[in-house]
Amino acid sequence: MEPDVHLLIVDDDERIRGLLQKFLMRHGFLVSSARDAAHADRILSGLDFDLIVLDVMMPGEDGVSFCKRLRAEREVPILLLTAKNETADRIAGLEAGADDYLSKPFEPKELLLRINSILRRVPPAEPADVAPKVLMLGTFRYDVEKGTMWEGETPVRLTATESQLMRIFSACPGEPLSRSKLVEDLGRDGGQAQERAVDVQITRLRRKIEADPRQPRYLQTVRGAGYMLAPD
Repeated sequence: MEPDVHLLIVDDDERIRGLLQKFLMRHGFLVSSARDAAHADRILSGLDFDLIVLDVMMPGEDGVSFCKRLRAEREVPILLLTAKNETADRIAGLEAGADDYLSKPFEPKELLLRINSILRRVPPAEPADVAPKVLMLGTFRYDVEKGTMWEGETPVRLTATESQLMRIFSACPGEPLSRSKLVEDLGRDGGQAQERAVDVQITRLRRKIEADPRQPRYLQTVRGAGYMLAPD
């Protein structure tokens, strides 16, 4: 079980909520609880959860209806708690998007096993700020990982310095880089001569990727700041 996994228990039975909350917290989970769907809505408006344990039989909006509504809005895994003999509820719950169900009454340890089983099936979330692996520059595409440039199915030959520049720019698209920073990242000694050499390399690179190198769309000059790669 990953640290800081946050569960939400939605059940109108206060005793069950309390027992499950204590049991699951002893096993390392963060646990919040709600007494009905409306209460859960208020909690969910400000928090994200890794899994929701949801009772089917509740006053107001029932668990199956709430499950269907949740599934339309978010991808959070849902475990339904159903009455022992209500097969129709279980089928309806799975059709509404629940990941699993557990019949009441149940042993807390079985609930723990079901929760851990569901969480193992959930793919890890991609960090929100992961850089794209391919950058599109009009008709060109640049593979960030491989360091290769293509126009359609045709590879674009880059010199060693041009390839280095593309790697540097693609690491921070949309961010201006000064000429002195580019010189440093290229591993060159500082000085105006090297900065002018960077200008020359930028000009050559523009000839390969810009429709009009004199009015660059993708490898832009940012006045007072340097150069910036601006992919589509």
